[in-house]
Formats: sequence, structure tokens, C-alpha cells
Amino acid sequence: MGFHTFDSDRADKLEDPTRFAYCSVDELLALVGAPAELRVAEIGSGTGFYTDEIAPYLSAVHAVDVQAAMHDRYRAKGVPENVELVTAEAADLPFADGELDAVVSTFTYHEFASESALAELARVLDSGGHVGIADWSAEGLEESGPPTSERFAATDAVDAFETAGFAVDRADERRETFVLAGRAP
Repeated sequence: MGFHTFDSDRADKLEDPTRFAYCSVDELLALVGAPAELRVAEIGSGTGFYTDEIAPYLSAVHAVDVQAAMHDRYRAKGVPENVELVTAEAADLPFADGELDAVVSTFTYHEFASESALAELARVLDSGGHVGIADWSAEGLEESGPPTSERFAATDAVDAFETAGFAVDRADERRETFVLAGRAP
């Protein structure tokens, strides 16, 4: 496992509404509390599939993706006014210390999971800021998503976040995915 990205040539697959079976918009917002005034970044935003869905409930969202091609796809379909596109790696975010209130990631944690990325999330989040992760689980059935060999189990994610200083409030394994909710140091 390690840093890799979803092939932008296959980006149309990211617009599949059946993805909501694995994490609904309401669940994603609930992972971070999501009052409208939160300063939120979605790490690994891709074509903006989840960003579009959470944007109406927030004053501003930073859609962060390492691939400029994903932002190009997002621009082509239309970006909401309250969404800023940010091209950056999770381990090198262009935000000031404590600038964000929450970070979410939908089905991309396995792509950026590293000590340096979690340290960067801790840096850019305000003390006590929320993190919400929904990702494919190594314990999953491999019905969808990447091979289980490229995934993490919820317990692995909990260990990584706690090692990085986060308090983990919730971590649940499901049939194919896991969710994690935590707070920055």
C-alpha cells in the first residue's frame, strides 16, 4: 500500500450514484458534525461527486485532489460557487496551521494514508477539528472498489490516526467499507 491515485481516464466511474450505498451524504456530514459555518476540505475530491452533495450544507468547501485532470473534469460538469478547487497532495496542503474546521475523505484514504499525510491533516485542522473518513475496507468482500490488498481495515486507520495524535470517536467496519470520525489534537 502507499500513495497512488485513481486513473483520471476512468473518472466517469466516480459519478456513479450507487456509491451512496456505501456512504450517504447525511452520514458523511454527520462524521464531522457539519454546521454550515465549518471550513471544510475534501481530500481526494476527484470529479466532485461528494463535494457537490455536501456543498449546499456548508458555506465553503475546498475540493482537494492531487490530479489537475480531475479538476478539469469537475470544471466541465460545473463547480458550485462555494467550492474552491485545490490541486495538492494530502501530505502537502496549502492551508495555514489550524485553518480548517473539518476534513473529509470519501473512498480515498487508502490512496494517501501515510504518517506525513496525517501529520499534515493535524496541522491544517484547528485544535479539536473534525475528520471524517469513509473508505474501502481490507475486511470487505471486494464487491466494489480496489482489491483488498490495497485497503486498510478500520483498526489500521484507528491506529494510524491515534499515532498521529487524533482522538478517534467512532470507527465502524461494514460489509465493504469502514467509517472513522475523529478530532485533531
